[in-house]
Amino acid sequence: MEHRRLGRTGRDVSVIGFGGWAIGGSWGTVDDGESLEALHAAADAGVTLIDTADVYGDGRSEQVIRRFLGERPGETFFVATKMGRRAPLDPAEYTLANFRAWTDRSRENLGVDTLDLVQLHCPPTQVLYMPDVFEALDELVADGAIAAYGVSVEKVEEALKAIEFPGVASIQVIFNMVRQRPADRFLAEAARRDVGVLARVPLASGLLTGKLTAATTFEADDHRLFNRHGESFDVGETFAGVDYQTGLEVVEELKALVPEGATLAQVALRWILQHEGVSATIPGAKTPAQARANAAAGDLAPLPPEAMARVTELYETRVKPLVHQRW
Repeated sequence: MEHRRLGRTGRDVSVIGFGGWAIGGSWGTVDDGESLEALHAAADAGVTLIDTADVYGDGRSEQVIRRFLGERPGETFFVATKMGRRAPLDPAEYTLANFRAWTDRSRENLGVDTLDLVQLHCPPTQVLYMPDVFEALDELVADGAIAAYGVSVEKVEEALKAIEFPGVASIQVIFNMVRQRPADRFLAEAARRDVGVLARVPLASGLLTGKLTAATTFEADDHRLFNRHGESFDVGETFAGVDYQTGLEVVEELKALVPEGATLAQVALRWILQHEGVSATIPGAKTPAQARANAAAGDLAPLPPEAMARVTELYETRVKPLVHQRW
């Protein structure tokens, strides 16, 4: 498994990480035992980066990861968590006192003294214009509660604003075959400032696995059903904001790019890693098979120039008008 340095954290992480949203909830039925097996399968395949959040299952994801860490003594993993979405999305909530309480809860959930990385979890845009927020995060670093901090964002403009603060070590942003705007300017600027980039929602909520169809049904507690139009949170989090039918049509075209022995999901992950400035990508997994398949993308040969060009063409002609100006 290839490793890259995650910006100002100074830590090397596997280019394929393990996204912990699905093992917390909002993706249909989840079993903690199977989630634990999925984490072990990922680790056995060379994954060292795990991403979660305090809001995933209201701590469930963090607690499962704690069990996993306890079962792998002597091994080193980089666990990134996020905070801020359990409270009202009000800039007044982003205080040092709340940060201490939120990080203390995550430290307990994960069973660690110091959190490797804490990311503000898609905060209101106004928060990114409040220097005292980042001064408070600096205090947590000085106190040893966290080793580094970053920001998870919805929009490229938010990412560009966040990295103006010198303490921001990393940015998490949606970047995939059907959400390409970060490649326009942000990735280069992040690299120039030595800010790590975690590409989230890399498979567009499963759309880029090529396994979904017009007949696919989703459980009532799966955000791909209840947030299809942004009813619960930003619509860009579900299918990367792409109209489902349009997404299915584009995916059919993308399938022609898959080499023998690979899957569309693996090609989609490799496509992300071929962009300079990306540190790692964090696909989710609920089963050991999914975790192993994701990790295998790290060994896939680079996509040839003609395949990269075809992805760009499909985006420019079919998808860009739907999403590019929004995020």
